[in-house]
Amino acid sequence: MKHAEADGVQKVRKSRVQRLIRLILATFDPRAWAHFVKVMNYYNYTHVQELRKATVSPTANIAPNAGFANAQNIVIEDNVTLGAYCQIWAGPNQARVVIGKDALFAPDVMVTATTYRYNDGAPVTDQAMDEADITIGPDCWLGRGATILAGAELGQGCIVGAHAVVRGTFPPYSVIVGSPARVVSQRSLPDS
Repeated sequence: MKHAEADGVQKVRKSRVQRLIRLILATFDPRAWAHFVKVMNYYNYTHVQELRKATVSPTANIAPNAGFANAQNIVIEDNVTLGAYCQIWAGPNQARVVIGKDALFAPDVMVTATTYRYNDGAPVTDQAMDEADITIGPDCWLGRGATILAGAELGQGCIVGAHAVVRGTFPPYSVIVGSPARVVSQRSLPDS
């Protein structure tokens, strides 16, 4: 055992001068600037431009790296929180995504109001898409990595577990988990 430790690999640490030189060289590297332009373009067309088209309450709290598509069909009501890397994709024609007040989205939640057909030939990207409205009621909490599919309706106060795949209609205050998602409990609230 002692011999194996002696042969171990150690990370080579750069000195401050070496790190400074690396920073200076990176500053003048045209590949870094080209990548910067690509990232800014992506951010502009998935976040900035799309949010301008959406109906968003001024009290909504949206992570700067959340992405949107077809935002003219997206409604985000009061006090909604969208966590890091959430993606909200409405339909390109008419399918709307409506997120009720006080809804809370953990990171990496995906909401998509469209899906490709798959029996109309190949490649799949040449096929038509089906779209359906999505309604997420007020006071819903969507766990990390949840996926909400076209046509889903979540009643007020629903809780969606991490990585659940939600399709269909769920009554208010349901606790939903799994793939496909199913009701496992009911949320109970203290009497006001």
